[in-house]
Amino acid sequence: MGTIYSKPEPVDEKAGSSNTTRPIKQEPTATSRASETPPPPYPFLAAHERARSVAVPRLEDWSETLLSDAKNRLAISNFASQPYEPLLTNRESLQSDLHIFNLAVPIEGGPITNQRSSGRCWLFAATNVFRVPLIKAYQLREFELSQAYLFYWDKIEKANWFFEQIIATADEDLTGRLVQKLLEDPVSDGGQWDMVVNLVQKYGLVPHAIYPDAYHAQNSSRLNWLLTAKLREQALILRKLANKKGDGHAAHLLAASKEQFLKEIHSIVTLLLGPAPNPDKEFVWQYYDSNGTSREVRKTPLEFGQQATRSQTRIISRTSSPVSPGRLFSLVNDPRNEYNRLLTVDKLGNVLEGQALTYVNVEMPILKKAVIAMLKAGHPVFFGCDVGKFSNTKLGIMDADLTDLDLGFNVSLGMNKAERLASGESSMTHAMVITAVHLSDKDEPIRWRVENSWGEAAGDKGWFVMTDRWMDEYTFQAVVDFNFVSAEVRSVLKQTPQVLPRWDPLGVLA
Repeated sequence: MGTIYSKPEPVDEKAGSSNTTRPIKQEPTATSRASETPPPPYPFLAAHERARSVAVPRLEDWSETLLSDAKNRLAISNFASQPYEPLLTNRESLQSDLHIFNLAVPIEGGPITNQRSSGRCWLFAATNVFRVPLIKAYQLREFELSQAYLFYWDKIEKANWFFEQIIATADEDLTGRLVQKLLEDPVSDGGQWDMVVNLVQKYGLVPHAIYPDAYHAQNSSRLNWLLTAKLREQALILRKLANKKGDGHAAHLLAASKEQFLKEIHSIVTLLLGPAPNPDKEFVWQYYDSNGTSREVRKTPLEFGQQATRSQTRIISRTSSPVSPGRLFSLVNDPRNEYNRLLTVDKLGNVLEGQALTYVNVEMPILKKAVIAMLKAGHPVFFGCDVGKFSNTKLGIMDADLTDLDLGFNVSLGMNKAERLASGESSMTHAMVITAVHLSDKDEPIRWRVENSWGEAAGDKGWFVMTDRWMDEYTFQAVVDFNFVSAEVRSVLKQTPQVLPRWDPLGVLA
């Protein structure tokens, strides 16, 4: 999670933002301000000079000026003993950020899940979407799929993916940016929509009761450290063997070494998470339905996964459009890149033989229109965002106007969405689920209801409210059924994707 930042003013869509529902006076971007209104020169410097070092007398002058204002002295006193966000909270925003919505899916799903001290939000968000057809099919009040089951297989698949990328880049400089990026976090807890689809297609799904969380699933830092340390060690060996081109013995040794290394990774994952169910072997799941009747299901994980992802559901009525989780794909809003363009990220994935990670880049109004269409059809929506910006975890509020930095620090932030991405200020850090929206009389979104995976202690018993302007500024992705977008947007899926470098902000895993 990132730091809380001050509110950026919305900008023109073509410049990198997409607020169309609440026009606000345009502010210059950080770049334009720097070029149009340069700061005045220091008194002791010529107009063409700049100070190359920090001068203590100048700092003393600044401090004297700063402390001459009683408001600043009060701020120092308050900031000394508590965080600044609560002190600078915009009370008007709190009063308008109501957990009231006039369009909601009929089955939101429950219980509220908790990823605890792990980075598995994408698995929680995805399984919270996949469980909806199963809740309907088995007539359940609440139901939770096993996130640990997918987590287990993802660690092993990511290790194999890492080995293959290391071998493929063996002739590149070890200190080069690409190889260093591959070595940086080879088995991250994070992931993306296409990656979870790959896991479900290969391994299926199981109920949480069949494979519950072990300690190291809920607290993954030591697991990740051990795996990463071992993978880096193994990577150096594989690089040396792969560089012995034309040596038949080295090629044989490379294959054998990779197999042995993957076996070692498998043993670590299995010992710390526990052996996962076999995708092809039946499990027996016993449960009570919503009427209190005890029932039993015998299925393989693959069969259970197919039931969740291939069924077409008309949740609202027989006349509503069906939604199939198996037809879902990612819309993104990245104003740095061309709209109506298919994007992918170099050397990013998990299952080697699975589908590639792809994004259809669209303007924000198109993304939101598709989300609303999904909600009207009764289906919750997986989405990716920069959750740490202007959010209050205790209250469950994500509001771009939440923190008044000008009041506390006499500054404001002016980068637009494209500039935040380009400078590394923002990226897709978290995945959650949208289940409702509050629409105006003109059918325009005002705020959104969000199901998080931080347990019931966060927000309103686990639920968050996201303002529409926050969505414009800090939401990057929504996963929708292709039946709920135009033919023009669907046609983008047929394009050859533009390949972004592995270190691009869209390569950050939620």
